[in-house]
Amino acid sequence: MKSIGIDIGTTTVSFAVTDRDTLTVIRKYTIANDSFIPTKNPWERIQDTSVILSRILPVLDEILNTYSDISAIGITSQMHGIVYTDSSGHAVSPLCTWQDERGSLTDFNGRSICRILSEDIGINAAPGYGLVSHLYNIRKRLVPAEASSFCTIGDYAGMILTGRRSPLVHISQAAGMGMFDLKKLEFMYGKISDAGADPALLPEVTKKFSVLGSYKDIPVCVSIGDNQASFLGSVTDGTDTVLVNVGTGSQVSVMSGQYTEIPDIETRPLTESAYLLVGAAVCGGAAYASLEKFFRTYAVAAGAPDAPQYDVMKKLLELQAEKDVAWQIRTTFAGTRNNPQDSGSITGIRTDNFHPAAMIRGVLNGMAEELYGLYLLIETGTGDSKTKLIASGNAVRQNKVFQQILQDRFNMPLTIGQNKEEAAYGASLCALSAAGLLTKHQLPV
Repeated sequence: MKSIGIDIGTTTVSFAVTDRDTLTVIRKYTIANDSFIPTKNPWERIQDTSVILSRILPVLDEILNTYSDISAIGITSQMHGIVYTDSSGHAVSPLCTWQDERGSLTDFNGRSICRILSEDIGINAAPGYGLVSHLYNIRKRLVPAEASSFCTIGDYAGMILTGRRSPLVHISQAAGMGMFDLKKLEFMYGKISDAGADPALLPEVTKKFSVLGSYKDIPVCVSIGDNQASFLGSVTDGTDTVLVNVGTGSQVSVMSGQYTEIPDIETRPLTESAYLLVGAAVCGGAAYASLEKFFRTYAVAAGAPDAPQYDVMKKLLELQAEKDVAWQIRTTFAGTRNNPQDSGSITGIRTDNFHPAAMIRGVLNGMAEELYGLYLLIETGTGDSKTKLIASGNAVRQNKVFQQILQDRFNMPLTIGQNKEEAAYGASLCALSAAGLLTKHQLPV
């Protein structure tokens, strides 16, 4: 007996086939999510939902044809972003992703939607959050006339698979849209109305790993947030572990059995009785990817083929092992959640360290420092110190130097997550749970 987990990321879509008896991934697939729609607006980051689904369905069908004993399908996806759906359950807009910055545009008498929410409604929300984008769209008359609701791309995929006409959104995804009461685990209907949005458009919310319906007679579980899915797919002991995940963005996550408010830290629902305290770095692994692009640009200009430079960067680090010669680099290249206009900085350059390796190590140090600073906020806010560090994401898995930097900075023994597709694996576990095929103690919560 097996389950499938589908992780719809920003740049890739991953699949994990999990064996029910051993709770191990026996097969994994990763395909590109080349669905971004070109736009003239530099702040606009949107994806084509039809392209995403056209990539998912053939792989899913191939897996089902390969394994005859698939008993559950789980979905996770990039959080925060929304797609509008009509009354028949079909998309009537692109996916407005978590990277979209329309919520920070000062188009309303010099104020942005984020600022309006803060000053007029008393709500702190970041650009890219679904309800922030929705409020901008309302004021700009960009909400499709046919729209009857909205949801995340993971929820939409679940609707297409099961034929649902309206979305059912797990609390882990709903909270990521913003304006969500984390104690009551429901949308802030009154404040949403005060902000100028019709609450009738809000999706239905569930607190459980619910079954949406079926695809080819196989139960499909409600979509969960990718951060929560990665935690479930990486951590075996949720009570004493810090999870660091580095993808396009990066997060540091700690589980708590109670609701806790900490400035600059998100409290995200995990289950009915557990939360994740999450510090998010917007740039994350994109900082290292930007550095690779820097070196690639030079290489091409120097006459080399246009090819990835990660191996070259690794060699440069190996040739220059001294840690104290690194540049001091603040890796907030894409701003922060609370200040999208923020930027990075570089200091500590001297004649004796003016070489590529010092720059590379400086970026890695900066990424680790940003994550550790977020963890310190959680530790201080809860008064609870953890002793185990688990890292997930290919940006960590494929970089031994970065692993050592993280271990040294957190001063904890570092374990790399057993499953490479942590989020997809976590979604497969949720699917087994929703289908009644997993006992409670088999989840790390």
